[in-house]
Amino acid sequence: QVRVVESGGGLVQAGDSLRLSCVVSGRFFSTTAMGWFRQVEGKEREFVATIGWSGIYTSYFDSAKGRFTISRDNPKSTVYLQMNSLKPEDTAVYYCAAKGGVPSSRLDSYDTWGQGTQVTVSS
Repeated sequence: QVRVVESGGGLVQAGDSLRLSCVVSGRFFSTTAMGWFRQVEGKEREFVATIGWSGIYTSYFDSAKGRFTISRDNPKSTVYLQMNSLKPEDTAVYYCAAKGGVPSSRLDSYDTWGQGTQVTVSS
């Protein structure tokens, strides 16, 4: 059974940093592309960042560029999202997702999702 489990969310102030972690089990992680998405209640889930199996290719949504960094540790089957200079508008539930093949910003290309972790940024 494939599992994706996020952790690291919390309540922080604007300008602070957080690092989210996502552990994948039951799947050959080293050939799996990973993505981070977020969702505000009442809104659609949106793409945040994605990383290829080797960790070399990464892509971000515009607001994350220069503030967020996605990385992975294949021996630990873990992907991270380092978030710096957080803003109140970054408040959301953050989801980690896994897919085979190439990394993607498309939600519907991911086949396994975590339960999400809440990030709240106060002003």
